Amino acid sequence: MATDFSRSLALLRKERGLSQRAAAAGLGVSQALLSHYETGAREPGLPFIVRACDFYGVSADFLLGRTMVRDGSPIDPDAIYDAQTDNQNRLGRVSAAAILGRKMVVNAVSVLFDLAGRSGSTALTTELTNYFGGAVYKIFRHFYALSGSSEQGFFSVPSCVYSPAADADMSRSEARLLAVLHQKSDAPSLPKLSNDSLTEEYPQLVRSLLTLTHQAGDRAAKNSVEIFIKKP
Repeated sequence: MATDFSRSLALLRKERGLSQRAAAAGLGVSQALLSHYETGAREPGLPFIVRACDFYGVSADFLLGRTMVRDGSPIDPDAIYDAQTDNQNRLGRVSAAAILGRKMVVNAVSVLFDLAGRSGSTALTTELTNYFGGAVYKIFRHFYALSGSSEQGFFSVPSCVYSPAADADMSRSEARLLAVLHQKSDAPSLPKLSNDSLTEEYPQLVRSLLTLTHQAGDRAAKNSVEIFIKKP
């Protein structure tokens, strides 16, 4: 059975354009043994994992499927690139509609994360991150598939089930988020929200938040009406 390790190992070889014979020679194993590793029929020892990391220039965490960051570096908030400040590279040269959409979503999400952070609840921030992460994962996989790439080994979830699997993960994150918000004891402390308080607290961001909220509400209302009036 294929594992995260076996999928990563096969993906790295194919990305290099190497045959199993050539890769096996470089890794110091037989072609048959490498084939077993890539299919998950056998598990390697630590010495092979170290050689494979050196050979392909990736971290053990990436090779074992613990992260998609190939160098395995930890996420440092201060080191993460901020797309909001991007005015010069390719992110700043997309269509006006794309720039508007990006700014509105980033601004609105920034308010939500600030509120979660101010609540003092790590669990709330975690589930908020997981929820949006599921949405990003799902759309990125749609784009990846439509780009013409046939190398599905890039992902651990098969292409036939990734969409409902992502939906299930997002629903689970939302349920956990709601459980945190409505727990009877030690509930997160959120400020009372109103148009005035949001405008005062987030003068540069509130317009994006309210616009997206209004648009989503209109779509939800329209969809609910269509469901009720639709004839069988």
